[in-house]
Amino acid sequence: MTDDTSAFDPPERPDFLPAPYQATGLGPGWGPPPPYPPVPARTAGGPPVRLYLALAVVIALVAGAAGSCGTYLLTRPPSGTDPSYRMSAVPTGSTSRAPESVAGVASRVLPSVVSLEVKGNQEAGTGSGFVIQGGYIVTNNHVVAVAAQSGEIRIRFNNRRSSKAQIVGRDPNSDIAVVKPEETFGAPEITLGNSDGVVVGDPVIAVGSPLGLTGTVTTGIVSSLNRPVEAGGETGSDYALINAIQTDAAINPGNSGGPLVNASGQVIGVNSAIATLGSGALLGQPTGSIGLGFAIPINHVRRVAQELITTGAARTSRIGITIDQEYQGQGVRIASGANRGEPAITPGGPADKAGLKPGDVILEVDGQPVGDSRELIVTIRSKAPGDRIAIKFQHDGEDKTATVTVGAAPAVTARPS
Repeated sequence: MTDDTSAFDPPERPDFLPAPYQATGLGPGWGPPPPYPPVPARTAGGPPVRLYLALAVVIALVAGAAGSCGTYLLTRPPSGTDPSYRMSAVPTGSTSRAPESVAGVASRVLPSVVSLEVKGNQEAGTGSGFVIQGGYIVTNNHVVAVAAQSGEIRIRFNNRRSSKAQIVGRDPNSDIAVVKPEETFGAPEITLGNSDGVVVGDPVIAVGSPLGLTGTVTTGIVSSLNRPVEAGGETGSDYALINAIQTDAAINPGNSGGPLVNASGQVIGVNSAIATLGSGALLGQPTGSIGLGFAIPINHVRRVAQELITTGAARTSRIGITIDQEYQGQGVRIASGANRGEPAITPGGPADKAGLKPGDVILEVDGQPVGDSRELIVTIRSKAPGDRIAIKFQHDGEDKTATVTVGAAPAVTARPS
């Protein structure tokens, strides 16, 4: 065979030829494949190198996180505490309060306010009171009444010291009583104000021992004046009907007998009664304050307390009439005849001397209309015996005016403990 390569002219020859069938080597005309980009080396059947690199990065991140978590778990304080934690320091500054502030008034009044613990034969209770001139203590009659015949009264002062006390005198008709402790431990007397100068809207502070919580201070305003209120009087014809100061300061059982003071710390009333919405469902006791509290005006208390201290009893102001309780018209009608042995007009009494007659209808007292018998009673009782009042009334359908000098019923016999 001749070596003839002319049949494979370069223009017609392909770049490479397929390998011959069952070729064992490279024959003439066989050449390497054309150059291509190199392919990364890989092992037969194994993952690519990039996968290993990605796995290495993930493992490094997980290992770092696990290491950090392990370090925290090993070094964290037990139970979430941090021994190095510190709160900021307590700020420094003055704790003084302005004298006219509630805190300033309370600081002056509290040393004069006391708590009373009263025990009778079968009853016991607590109340409040305040120290007046001479070391006497003013409180409510209904606070100390259980100890009137036999019993014990203990006074607890603001400095936590206590003393036994005795009743000097008490007046069921005004619900006022005066007691005298064996020792006052230097408790100062409180300053008495002028209840006639009080107006609706004045700020007030009630101080006492509601539910036995001594030294309690609550605030409010004067909500109304001249409210006819029954204030814990005893049974009988002369119950405690008072011409009260109404306040929304919180007053609760145990506040009875404590002072209601103005913004100057002067007593303007004695806390004596509250209005409630019903009885407690569990204890059967009156519910607490609903913002309707009532205090006996201090000007009335002054007179009664002085009489109790000087004589052991207090007079009840009257004009000598019997009221027709069946009358439903305007004003208050004097009875037409005797009622249960009482004459319609007391012979020689204040009304009789002023010219009033049975059946007359009282319309006004000192220019203030009277709507019912309660208003008339509290208005008369708020006056002192000897005061002169102008009464407008109707006689046989004709309006008339008379000046009546207030008298007094016989004083109740004193019953000291």
